[in-house]
Amino acid sequence: MTIPRGSAQSPKYQRLAADLRRRITAGEFTVDDPLPVEGVLEKQYGVARNTVRLAVDVLVNEGRLVRLQGKGTYLREHPVLDHRVSGPGLLPDQRDCLAAPTEVYTKEAGQAGRELTADFEMLVVRARVDIAERLGLRPGEAIVVRRQLRLMDREPYSIEESHYRAGLAAGTPLMEPDQVDGGDEAVLAALGRTEIGAVDHLVSRMPGPEEAQWFQGGPGVPLLVQTRVTYDGRGPVRVIETRYSADRCRLLYGVGDLGARTALPAPATPVDGARVDAP
Repeated sequence: MTIPRGSAQSPKYQRLAADLRRRITAGEFTVDDPLPVEGVLEKQYGVARNTVRLAVDVLVNEGRLVRLQGKGTYLREHPVLDHRVSGPGLLPDQRDCLAAPTEVYTKEAGQAGRELTADFEMLVVRARVDIAERLGLRPGEAIVVRRQLRLMDREPYSIEESHYRAGLAAGTPLMEPDQVDGGDEAVLAALGRTEIGAVDHLVSRMPGPEEAQWFQGGPGVPLLVQTRVTYDGRGPVRVIETRYSADRCRLLYGVGDLGARTALPAPATPVDGARVDAP
């Protein structure tokens, strides 16, 4: 076995990492069995032991592999959960998934045979520049943030923060440090601010120190950040920013008439990090 040729600037260990990455994606290795030891890979590829070690380091840093003391190097298993962020609703009388209440996440987890838990908190903070712009406020104005730290089978899954104008939230259950029966959507509807449309912004970035500590991901695993601005007939209602560890989440978007589609699809290929699919 030889290392595929790369550019002249591509070090040998990076080309070896790329081929191991290809073999992982192709399903050549399983989570139950360790990867071949360094000596075996050294002979397979005809490279020095240090080259093998550096290549494996790359994949460990990407969160694809994990070294277990005394056992070997294994694929790092993070079951990926499908979350439908747009399309037909999953709950009775839910028109769509403009702002998925906790019940949607709970139902999705249950369908996958997993357990969802969440910690909740309410904060009054100064608006970031980007949040203020999307809500039509001046940077630094006070806003209300309702935050949920979701865990799937006790593993950190997502951080969701809903940002509201202070004037909209004042004197309502949105100011309470607890979840609201029926979700925040029920409070907004009672205030005459029923959400009828939304715009999503999807980006991938590396986590900051506090995020990395909470998600407990590999040093090379990015976050998938979904920022949703919801609207009613009068303008923006709230900004929902949800951060997912990219190796544990797959976002599904439905487009058009999906009346004949009744179930979420199974991945057609092995999931490699976060993906964005259409149900």
